[in-house]
Amino acid sequence: MIIGYMWSVYSNLSTNIHEMHEEIDRGKSDLREEQVDLNKKEPFSILLLGVDQRENDKGRSDTIIVLTVNPEMESTKMVSIPRDTYTKIVGHGTTDKLNHAYAFGGIEMSMASVENLLGIPIDYVTEVNMEGFQDIVDAVGGITVKSPLAFKEEGYSFPKGKVKLDGEKALAYVRMRKEDPNGDFGRQERQKQVVQAILDKGISVSSLWKYKDIFNALGNNISTNLTFNEMMELQKNQKSAIGSIEQLYFKDGQGQTMNSIWYYIMNKEELSDISAALKTHLNLK
Repeated sequence: MIIGYMWSVYSNLSTNIHEMHEEIDRGKSDLREEQVDLNKKEPFSILLLGVDQRENDKGRSDTIIVLTVNPEMESTKMVSIPRDTYTKIVGHGTTDKLNHAYAFGGIEMSMASVENLLGIPIDYVTEVNMEGFQDIVDAVGGITVKSPLAFKEEGYSFPKGKVKLDGEKALAYVRMRKEDPNGDFGRQERQKQVVQAILDKGISVSSLWKYKDIFNALGNNISTNLTFNEMMELQKNQKSAIGSIEQLYFKDGQGQTMNSIWYYIMNKEELSDISAALKTHLNLK
């Protein structure tokens, strides 16, 4: 009976992860000599794209977060890239807002453009449908974050300080921008809070039933080039690295309007410093 139950859960997880898995037609990154191997506990990077899809529109990646994970150091670095960053859109022949890369060429163009901006290989990518994002929060049993300010959004009131969030509240929490004195940067900070809270809850899960709920939610709302075996490796052997997150920040750039469109122009020195920190964390020269 126990074996039958465990097989049922394993089969369910395998099916959902198969639905999540998406082959990325871009081959090995030009910034890597060899493709990364998680079984060897090599450092790796993940690009998280939060996409608001619209009717008759591919959507844009309004959330762009890069994680570098170093298993030997048992640490993760996380940086959120402003969606309006003015940068080269690799494969499109234009310079535009970074979040337009997804609209122009989907996941592949987003990965290539982020690689070009940061100067590091992007090994894995996870695309999250923001409308279904609330299912993931509910699947881990809700999360707790520390709100930097009091505000209202979509009918919810969020006090300053610790806030418990279910899925619907979490979506409203990360979407608010107009009331935040830091604008899109404040929203990025709240997005990173929620991502970290989900990771913390997810890696601490021990119940097989909870795994089933989580992977059901993930299967419906996420696309990734991580395979089933790679996901199991992350959960089994790299919890400590993923659970220890240091946040890096882009904060010294400036807004600039060109042809009536507002862009975020990176501070070159700050971009160079963050790129160097990520390269070091990935054990790259």
